[in-house]
Amino acid sequence: MNATLADSIAKLVEKNGLLPDAATHLREWLEGGFLSDASLKSLKALIDSKSSEELNNRFYKNIAFGTGGLRGRTIGIVATDSERGDAGPLRPGVGSNMLNEYTVAKATLGLYRYALKASSCETPKLIIAHDVRHFSRFFCELSASVWKKCGGKTCIFDGPRSTPELSFAVRQLGATCGVVITASHNPPHDNGYKTYFSDGGQLVPPNDTGVIEEVESISLSELKDFLEIDLDGVEILGNEIDEDYIAAVVDTVIDPSAFVGSDLKVVFTPIHGTGAISTLPALERVGLKPIVVEEQMIQDSEFPTVKSPNPENAEALDMAIQLSLKEGADILMGTDPDCDRMGVAARNPEGGMTLITGNQIGAMLADYRIRSLKAMGWIPKEGAKSAALIKTYVTSPLQDAIASGHGIKAVNTLTGFKWIGEKLKIYEEQLKKAYEAETGESLDYDSLDQRERASILQKYSTYYVFGGEESCGYLPTDAVRDKDGNAASVIFCELAASLKKDGRSILEYLDELYLQHGYYLETLGQIVYEGASGAAKIARILETYRSNPPTEFLGSQVDRFTDFGRETVSDTDGKEIPKQDLYFIELEDGYRYAVRGSGTEPKIKFYLFGNAAVADASSLEQTKARTRERLDNLKSAILEDAKLRAGD
Repeated sequence: MNATLADSIAKLVEKNGLLPDAATHLREWLEGGFLSDASLKSLKALIDSKSSEELNNRFYKNIAFGTGGLRGRTIGIVATDSERGDAGPLRPGVGSNMLNEYTVAKATLGLYRYALKASSCETPKLIIAHDVRHFSRFFCELSASVWKKCGGKTCIFDGPRSTPELSFAVRQLGATCGVVITASHNPPHDNGYKTYFSDGGQLVPPNDTGVIEEVESISLSELKDFLEIDLDGVEILGNEIDEDYIAAVVDTVIDPSAFVGSDLKVVFTPIHGTGAISTLPALERVGLKPIVVEEQMIQDSEFPTVKSPNPENAEALDMAIQLSLKEGADILMGTDPDCDRMGVAARNPEGGMTLITGNQIGAMLADYRIRSLKAMGWIPKEGAKSAALIKTYVTSPLQDAIASGHGIKAVNTLTGFKWIGEKLKIYEEQLKKAYEAETGESLDYDSLDQRERASILQKYSTYYVFGGEESCGYLPTDAVRDKDGNAASVIFCELAASLKKDGRSILEYLDELYLQHGYYLETLGQIVYEGASGAAKIARILETYRSNPPTEFLGSQVDRFTDFGRETVSDTDGKEIPKQDLYFIELEDGYRYAVRGSGTEPKIKFYLFGNAAVADASSLEQTKARTRERLDNLKSAILEDAKLRAGD
């Protein structure tokens, strides 16, 4: 770095608000000897234009692993001429806090070095998938090239694939690790690098911390030898793995006869993402003929027909709703860009379409599957504590009530599906150990079909009946170790078809659950704080919750404050929950909420829970209205308090 550039950076710190940490990282990158001419040109342009805020956002920290690996902007808020093309972004934004060729190469180097140490394989095998986002294919090929240059074996798909198929492929093909290039439902300017280990689940301790240590130990100067892509020797996966995965998706159906004669009418949209690749073939194999939103079948990095490609949001499903009204559909389903989440709307008595929340979808699927498993004799009619429903702490307690009502255990985990995947790994390992101790033989777990797994897991360990999280993520079986929008779409259709044959609707079934277990309502409050200054505000809110917890809201005193970052909390199985900045606040009137910073987006989230007993069917609507009003008022009070804590 020449003296003129160094002087310009010093002046930006002194006069223009460039943060010292950002300046330090910026100097390291300029002096590292690994940046391309285009990247150097971009940084010089930002420095010359005194774009301190943009430089702060790009360099105030090194991008870090969150709940799903790396995720962040790949396109700057202020893109330089070198980064812009005529028809969209030309190059990833350069910066230590950006997802670009440098941070992806560094992550892959760290993952390889950890895999070499942690596995017994001399040639670690990596499978990489990617979605439709900006630079996803580029990052996929770069990661494959880096891994191969390190001495490993690499397999990539010939085009976009869903995240759950990557999880399945890791197990099916005996890989050491897996990576999917995706930012899930984030805005178009983001991308991500989601990592998996040999069990098909996302990285959890000690693997996550081990990878992080390896990544952090890599010097920037090492990157220059890995930035030129060479795909010679990289295996392109054929359609056999697609066929195996689709077969596994279809195998999640408990009662195939539910589809016969149901005349279920379904609308489906992948919202410009990967959903159509596996969801539609699976639905067709169970006998359905989905009506698709043609405009959203086009894979497009900009997701041009929606504000956000998040199927939790009504707006993202608006085109599907309009098509459903036109076609007289019973239900509609939408999946996010990497197809690990699924949103639903169902026909209501007035003839319109009602959006169903992730909490409600999970509750209905859990109840239906447990009932069906009992009917088939897979689990005892009275229930069994060797069968489990697994959910996150911030998912509706209605699901805990359903599990209890069916006589099975509910296991709560931290937010992030990786913790559900970890549970499945633990149950599998417990089974293998107990089986070998009794028989003296090792067990080939992957050779067991779903019926055999149900039996043997209940004998030696715990059988997983269903799992999910409030943000439209569900997993019906352990053939995959991450949430699966393809399988969720198929089993929701199974539920809807079964109900239609019985002359019942989705919304009627939901009300039946409320009459049985009480009315439960959840809502999410969130505040977005972008960039370096935003991160400081989120940190301030979380810190003040710990140092100065709230004492009352709307006249209701705080009855209990649980700090998951300081207290020792154990799950139903007796396993200690890892420490995390997650707070649970319980009010004396029975309402409660949780607070956490998002691991994948610049947000702080507030998960609110309300519930009330229901005397009878005639009082249900009044109970719903009263609970909704109370919860909305509580959310307003909590968000206002948070803004004060942030210093807004």
